[in-house]
Amino acid sequence: MSVIYVLIPIAVLLTAIGIYLFFWAVKTDQFDDLEKQGMSILFDNDVNTNNSENIEAVQSEPKKTNKQP
Repeated sequence: MSVIYVLIPIAVLLTAIGIYLFFWAVKTDQFDDLEKQGMSILFDNDVNTNNSENIEAVQSEPKKTNKQP
């Protein structure tokens, strides 16, 4: 019976910490866009996504073939 005097305050403390962390996550906009991270794995983005000059340079290069004489 004496163990319940330890378990109840621990349960109350863990519940209070969980509620605090939930409200912190809501306040810091952790739940705004739940689909973005799940969809990001489906798209193949380069490291330099904003550098269109590199993309144009790669597309304008002639294709190299390995033809042997």
